[in-house]
Parts: sequence; C-alpha cells; structure tokens
Amino acid sequence: MAEPQISKTYPVKPKHKPKPRTPKQTAESKYWSSFKTKQIPDLISSITSLTFSPTTPHSFAAAHSASLTLYNPQNKFSPTATISSFRDVVSSASFRCDGLLIAASDLSGLVQVFDVKTRTPLRKLRSHTRPARFVKFPVADKLHLVSGGDDAIVKYWDVSGETPICDLLGHKDYVRCGDCSPVSTDMFITGSYDHTVKLWDVRVKDSGSVMEVNHGKPVEDVIFLPSGGLIATAGGDSVKIWDLMGGGKMVYSMESHNKTVTSICVGKLGKDGGEEAQQYRILSVALDGYMKVFDYAKMKVTHSMRFPAPLMSLAFSPDCLTRVIGTSNGTIYAGRRKNKEDFEGGSDEELERPLSKYERRQKKLKALSSGDAGGLGPVEEPQVRVLKPTNFRYFHRGQGEKPSEGEYLVMRPRKVKLGEHDKLLKKFRHKEALVSVLGSKNPENAVAVMEELVARKKLLKCVSNLDSEELGLLLMFLQKHSTVPSYSGLLMGLTKKVLEMRAEDIRASDDLKGHIRNLKRSVEEEIRIQQSLQEIQGIISPLLRITGRR
Repeated sequence: MAEPQISKTYPVKPKHKPKPRTPKQTAESKYWSSFKTKQIPDLISSITSLTFSPTTPHSFAAAHSASLTLYNPQNKFSPTATISSFRDVVSSASFRCDGLLIAASDLSGLVQVFDVKTRTPLRKLRSHTRPARFVKFPVADKLHLVSGGDDAIVKYWDVSGETPICDLLGHKDYVRCGDCSPVSTDMFITGSYDHTVKLWDVRVKDSGSVMEVNHGKPVEDVIFLPSGGLIATAGGDSVKIWDLMGGGKMVYSMESHNKTVTSICVGKLGKDGGEEAQQYRILSVALDGYMKVFDYAKMKVTHSMRFPAPLMSLAFSPDCLTRVIGTSNGTIYAGRRKNKEDFEGGSDEELERPLSKYERRQKKLKALSSGDAGGLGPVEEPQVRVLKPTNFRYFHRGQGEKPSEGEYLVMRPRKVKLGEHDKLLKKFRHKEALVSVLGSKNPENAVAVMEELVARKKLLKCVSNLDSEELGLLLMFLQKHSTVPSYSGLLMGLTKKVLEMRAEDIRASDDLKGHIRNLKRSVEEEIRIQQSLQEIQGIISPLLRITGRR
C-alpha cells in the first residue's frame, strides 16, 4: 500500500491587502519627470520669451526686462552672453534656421537682428508705431522676418534691406503672437486680442488673410503643429486645436487650467526607437502655476507639474533633452534629461563623479582595444582561459562563477522558514497559534492567522476558549487595529462577535471593561475623522467639477 504524501507547508500571509488609491505613474509621466529641474534665479522682471537655437548645442535665449541672455544647457545652464542694446522691455526673440542670428523685439516698437557670437546689432527694423509683441524667422528662410504689435499690423520684412515688404491688415486689436508654417516659408499665423487667429500667405496679392478662426477669448499664443495642417491656440483658460486642411474646423478644446494660459509649445518624446519615438505633445503653462502635457492624438492630458509661481513662457529643445519655463518673478526652471551620450561622452556631472573599479577597468580595456596605448598601435583584449572538465580547477570553482552556454543548471530548492504560529497551525493547535500572534509587533501575521482560522472554520471556537488574560490581548489588538482600513473588514466583524459571545466575561472583569472603553473611543474618533473627510470632500467636489478635474 502506497504511503500518503505529505503536502508542503507555506507561511500564512494576509489576503486582504490595501489597494493603492493613487494611480501608478505611467511611462510617459516618468519620462517628463526625468527632467531634473534647476532654478536660474535673480533675473530682472518676468521672463517674457524663451526660444531655443535650432543648431547644437541648442542654446536658449531668455528675454527679461531690457536684456536678452543666452544660456548653454550642456554647461549647467551657465550664461554665455547678454545682449543689452534695447531701449525698452524685450517682448520676443527668435533664432534664424542656422542659429547664427537672433531677432528680438521690444516695447518701443523696434525689431533688431543680432549676431549671436559678437552680440552686435546687424539690422534695426523701424516701422511699428506701437510696442512690438512678437518676431519670428520663417523656417528655412534666412532673408525675411515676421513681426506684429499693438498697432494691430503684421509686417513681413526684408532683413537685408531693413524695409517691410508688406503690411498685413485685418486684426482689430493688439497682435500678441505668431508662428511660421513648418512646411512653407510663405505662410504664417498670428493671434490677437480681438479673439481671432488669422492665416496669412504673402503670395496673396491683396494682402488679406487666407483663413480666420475665432478662439472666443483674447489669444495669448499660437503654434503650428509638426504636420503643418493643424494649429493650436491658447487664450483664456483653454487650448484649442484647429484643422486648417478641414477649413478651420475646431478639433478639440483642452480646458484643464484654472487661469489664463500664457504660452504653448510642441514637445517630442525623445525615445531611441519604437512607436513612441515620433510622438508629439502640446506643452502649456498658465498663471495657475501648472505645466500640462497634452497628447493631441488621444485627446487627453498625460502629465501635469506644479510650480510655485505664475508661469509666463515655455520652450522645448529640438534634441528633446532640455525644457525651460519662465515665471513672473524672474526665475527660470530649466530641466535637463540625461541621455546615453552623457554617460559615454562624459558630461560635466559624470566627469566629476569618481569612477568605480569596474568602470576604470572597462575604460582601460576600451583604450587598449582602440589603439590608445602609448602609440604602440591596437592591442588585443586579453582572453580569459576557459576551464574544461579535464582541468582540476574546474571542480573548485566558486559559487559566483557564471554558467556557460549548454550547461545544465540544477536548482537547489530553498528551505521554507516557518514562524512559530505557522508551526502551531501545522500541528492544528489553533488557539495557541492565535494567542502567539496577538502579542507580536506585526499585525499582518495576526490578521493572516485569523483569515486562516476563518478558512478552517475555527476562529469563533478559539475566541470562545480564550481565558480572561488571552481575551484581554485580543481586545487590545482589536482596539489598536480595527480602524485600519486594510484590516477593518475582518476585524470589525470579529469585534461584534467577541462582544456577543463574551459579554458575561467582560461584565465580570474591570480590566476587560477598560479595553472595551478604549475600543469605543477609537471607533468614535474614527467616525469623527470620516465625517470631517466627507465634509471636506463635499466642499472640494463642486470645485473639481467646475474646473473639469474628475
């Protein structure tokens, strides 16, 4: 007759684990959070404009007060140059496609073109009678400029001749922003405080707008999306997407900000490969201090970040490594993300960090294999001798030796360590197992034993067999942990049963009455906390419903 097989015994674990109330961070949120933010303080006045150079190392220019400062992201955001040849507050700046020139406008109505290296003004374009609010170099066009201002006129400039080629009329209020088409050097859009966004084509003879859309509120910023057929407009607390190819039809309206949206730009997920390598996002900042990332393919906000001051401007580098945000108090929040070149090429942070023993050895072997060994030519990497079963050292290898291909691994089963309560449960000594965990410091073990006893239908029998001292331990445990959300489902039901089954014993003992009073106080305190939380929820819920955050 075959002997009965004894099944393996495993430690008991609690089945009811608390579920996380906060959602897990998505892969995209981790990407945007990987930008390590650094503050650039002590700039005069608010940061009215930020723009990146299209050429490496992708320096960015920040307009503040009557100055324009250039920063190098690869050198810890150190300022490389400051241009102060302005008579009034600088309102906007734009790099040329080759990164050699930068144009800037100020509130005196003057538009100037500077050499980035020498900082000398090469051209001064005078025609605006009111403050100039924006200036843009068309994509892949080195000879023309677009500007607009409070005189409600959009001007198309010949930079070399310092003369406006044409004045584009049509806006009825201040022209505050504009952008050039990424697919055509002759088309651009402008936004105005008259609530309209106009599409212009300089090839049209009558100098009228080709298309017009109404945002519904004063327009603070406009951008072309990379395809060239969609545009995004910012005004009030909303960002709207329009389809130019579809006749100016509104595609979507994002209303996740609480205050005026001041700036928007296009950001790209800088992945090395895969489906996410060419996914673009709309980044927006507002006076409420939030930066939002909007996926206009799925029409939803994918990431949000809070800053301690109203945000005025925003820019994202073409290499997807740097993000800069300007505030109203003169602080720039510059974030940079590490990439593989920073580790291989030796960024400033990596050069300052001391190398480990393994990294020094790898660096030495790499230098030897590349032929950089004192001018002696390439040196082959030393080969490690492979041990075979015919060698005596093969049988004296350590446990750290890694198996080679083709070897069969025999895994040694790990011995399961059982606690005192597990050993008692294994012997079916249920009451002793329950008492052993009631005085322990780990409530999870006690709850796990209770759940196991419920499964065996022995919990109530154990409770009825407890003496006065053991019953006091149980009541003390219930008083401490019955209001914990992850355990309350089991412990509150057990508390009711204990009070019903052992009522006479509790009345006969003063110590047990004291435990019951403490249990009553903890339950009443938990009820008060829950009522206060419900009152707060009642106050906040209408506000969240109004702002659209559900």
